[in-house]
Amino acid sequence: MGIMIKIKSIIQLLSLGLMISCSTVYRNHGFTPSDDELTAVKVGLSTRSSVESSIGVPITSSLDQNDGIYYVSSTWRHYGAAAPKPVKRQIVSIQFDKTGLVSNISRYGLEDGKIIVLSRRVTEGGSGEISFIRQLMGNLGRLDAEDFLGE
Repeated sequence: MGIMIKIKSIIQLLSLGLMISCSTVYRNHGFTPSDDELTAVKVGLSTRSSVESSIGVPITSSLDQNDGIYYVSSTWRHYGAAAPKPVKRQIVSIQFDKTGLVSNISRYGLEDGKIIVLSRRVTEGGSGEISFIRQLMGNLGRLDAEDFLGE
């Protein structure tokens, strides 16, 4: 009777471990200001420094520092051993005009995104994919004593 209780306890612990390991975990990354926080930013009046002081420093900005700043946040769903999947993504884009004043505020979501196929450029090996070791070993048989003695 004692062995049955131990086996039953082990099975219950293993079942509990399996249930816990397959639970869904959500992870949040980044920051996007809420609509209430964006009310402090006035189109045509706010500058980059006033936006950063009222909302916070952006995640990234455009290459031209006076063009725009971006706040990005995302929520990822992790489930067991499966690859994480994005559940929610928001991007707040604040654009500036030539004088440095806010010209536009936009909010984008995951549904606004497009899947972009990245170009994968691989340089072909000039020797028909022969490894360095194979090339070295192949050249050992071609050596001649005259090459070293100079005769």
